[in-house]
Order: sequence, then structure tokens, then C-alpha cells
Amino acid sequence: MMGRTHALTGGVAGLAAAPLAGATTVSQAAVFAATTAGYALLPDLDHPSSSASRVLGWLTGLLSVLVRSITGLIYRLTKGPRDEPGIHRTVTHTALFAVLLGAGLGYWATTSPWVVVGIAAFGVLLAVDRLGDIAATLTAVAVLVLTVGTGGDLDELVTTVDGMAWTIGIAAGLGCLTHSLGDMVTESGAPLLFPLPIAGETYYEIRPPSLLRFSTNSVVEKRIVTPLFLVVLGVLSVWTCATATAIA
Repeated sequence: MMGRTHALTGGVAGLAAAPLAGATTVSQAAVFAATTAGYALLPDLDHPSSSASRVLGWLTGLLSVLVRSITGLIYRLTKGPRDEPGIHRTVTHTALFAVLLGAGLGYWATTSPWVVVGIAAFGVLLAVDRLGDIAATLTAVAVLVLTVGTGGDLDELVTTVDGMAWTIGIAAGLGCLTHSLGDMVTESGAPLLFPLPIAGETYYEIRPPSLLRFSTNSVVEKRIVTPLFLVVLGVLSVWTCATATAIA
């Protein structure tokens, strides 16, 4: 499993995309990045031993069972004539899933500021499980700057959080898409373009040429990919703090 790498790439994608998604303050960018990092682990709910399936014990374990049941049913209903009898990566590893999840959570988040908090909190829990102090620091910065920026005024705080409804949905969707793009450059690839039929497969594993692929948990991932994204995350964090508006 590429849990730590997925979370790192999600955090990098989140910091890079935050201004484009409307997260223009330090606190919003930090929340956006931590949420994206967490939801970059979510597609692996279709695997019982993944970080996303274990982070909250029986609760996420039960969610994983539900996801596996649904994705298994979708696979049986949608597989092409040349798809394998079983697949390693299901519909959760597709661009379509990322878009639908982001849109669905974004719409749900418009119903209440507490839904925004809940969506972000789940992402943060996933991120902390894989990134530890990195995700915790992003979250602490967000909470501190947001509290200071609103002067501790509860009404203003609620208004600010409420205004991030669609932004938090984008963060979740971007995290899932980042996960699938990361899996795409591994040896197994990812069915990114589902349900578009390719060569008789609706779950056709998109992947680059062999020279650009690597195996999960390989030396390339541990010694090159992960350190590289740690550096990029650090650089983007400094850049965000230097360029973003200080308060919400």
C-alpha cells in the first residue's frame, strides 16, 4: 500500500490547487490541503487492510465492507468482455468517482457548517494516520489562524466555515483524483477512464511506459518519490504562508 505517498501527494495537490478552489487565506489553504491529503487515501476503502479501512477501527472497517459490496456489484454490472474476473482497483479509483464524490460532498456541505467540519475532520483523521505531525501541524495552523482572524467571534467563525462548503467538496474530490493518478504510475495502473470502453475493457488500467512506472513499497517509492514530495510540500507550505491572506 502507498498510504504515506498518497497522503503526501494529496497534500501537495491541495496546497497547489487551494487558491484556484477559492481557499485564499492561510487557514483555508491549510484546511484544504489537510482534507485533500486525507481523501487521497479514501479510494482504498475497497481494500480491507488499507489505512482508510482501519483508521477508525470497526467504523471504517464496516464502511469498507459496504464500499467493497457496492463496488463489487458495480463491477459485475459494468465489466467489459475482456475485463479480468476480479480487479485490484475498483470504481473508487476512477476520475468519475472523484468528480461525483466531490460534487456530492460539496452539495451536502451546503446544508450545514457542521457538515463542512465533519467532512474536513474525517479527511484530517485519515491524513494524520499517515502523515502524523505534518497533517496535525497543517490543522493546528488552520484552527489558530482562523480563530485569531475571526477574533473568536462564533457567528463570524460559523459564517467563514459555511462559506467553505463547495471548497471542501473540491478538496475531497481532488484527493481521490490524486490517489488514482498516483496509482496510475505504478505497475498495476488504474482504471482512470471508467466507464469508457478500451480494448473490450471498461476497467482498462491506464499506465505510462514501463520506464516511468514503479512498484508500490519499492526502493523508488521510498527513496525517491516520498522524499521528493516531502520537499515539495515544505516549499509549497512556505510559499502559501508568504503569499496567502493571513486571516480568513
